[in-house]
Amino acid sequence: MDTDQSAASPREETEDYYVEGDLMVFKAAYHLKRGSCCKSGCRHCPYGFRSQSPRNPDRNSTEKNKK
Repeated sequence: MDTDQSAASPREETEDYYVEGDLMVFKAAYHLKRGSCCKSGCRHCPYGFRSQSPRNPDRNSTEKNKK
């Protein structure tokens, strides 16, 4: 008997997010409910913030080189 069936698994999609591989991707509705921009380069940012590469740890390297 498989005991893992009783464990709740995350929903694949809601009004606020969807699951893509191992990632939970927040939709614009979630960000609007949150009320402000986190400036993380979110894919569905309704506030207009876009970064060059949200998962690139060196995304601010141009700013570091200017100093």
